[in-house]
Amino acid sequence: MQKTISAVFFAVFSASAGATQYPLSSPDALMFGDVESITAFGEDTLPDLARRYSLGYEEIQKANPRVDLWLPGEGTPIVIPNQRLLPQGAREGIVVNLPEHRLYYYPKGKKGETPQVITFPVSIGKMDWSTPLGRTKVVDKRKNPTWTPPESVRKEHAERGDPLPPVVKAGPDNPLGLYAMRLDLRPGAYLIHGTNNPIAVGMAITHGCIRMYPEDIEALFPLVPVGTPVWLINEPVKVARVNGQVWLEVHPPIDAEGQRAEADLEGFYALANAALGEAPAEIHWDFVLATLRQANGLPQMVGLELEPDAAPPVEGAPAILTPGSTPNEPPSQSAPPPAAR
Repeated sequence: MQKTISAVFFAVFSASAGATQYPLSSPDALMFGDVESITAFGEDTLPDLARRYSLGYEEIQKANPRVDLWLPGEGTPIVIPNQRLLPQGAREGIVVNLPEHRLYYYPKGKKGETPQVITFPVSIGKMDWSTPLGRTKVVDKRKNPTWTPPESVRKEHAERGDPLPPVVKAGPDNPLGLYAMRLDLRPGAYLIHGTNNPIAVGMAITHGCIRMYPEDIEALFPLVPVGTPVWLINEPVKVARVNGQVWLEVHPPIDAEGQRAEADLEGFYALANAALGEAPAEIHWDFVLATLRQANGLPQMVGLELEPDAAPPVEGAPAILTPGSTPNEPPSQSAPPPAAR
């Protein structure tokens, strides 16, 4: 649903195309940003546009599945998916949602200030080098870092004819880029860092580290003090109630090896019930199923909350999901959900 709704929920912090910082309308706000449509020009590629609009490689590709990756073509409409639901859980420090390939940073604000969220696309670990889950923290920060490749990584490179030295000096050819923040996970093994290969940001391609665009890590680095908590989470399905509407955002889930897995419909039911709390809702299941199947990361409005004393639905109306319920089979609905209000 490409609709500009930030006037209702949030306003973007900057008018620049690559804006990444957003004020939240309240400490418990759930949604921010817009889905935009732009027009490709000249020799634009989707990776070029992804970097320009603070998106990752897979993120822009999923939002534009019918567009040629390397030559969209003059005048081609391009979806810019910069509307998001915030992940569940802590709103402190850094949160990295691995299926989303995205980092959220919640800077500490002064009392009375509007809370902010800063978000960036990231690369995560590939198969056999998956990024671990759980709570950790930043224990060290380095500008112009050197890189000491682990023996396992040097072996992998040697086997494919690309040997690495014991220590890679700081500079433009260093895979860590110009900034690195070390996490308290198996000391020395996991970092949030830049890259000398920015086109790959937004993929599952690293040896477990969190990789960022050079300009993004440069912006984040001075904001994050040593000791900042970091949560590495696996939340492929997000559900939220916003102004009486039920919203769903789905990303391809990942398994323990960092590989994509099938979206779990039963998991959505559980998340929807938790998000709805005590309020029943009218759910349009065709939109739910389509959103789960597409898993393109675009938030979709899939239902409306019902008033507590609302009359039961007539035969053929969309299913009602009440707290604690799990429909045996979602009914088919031909009509789309009502427009956002």
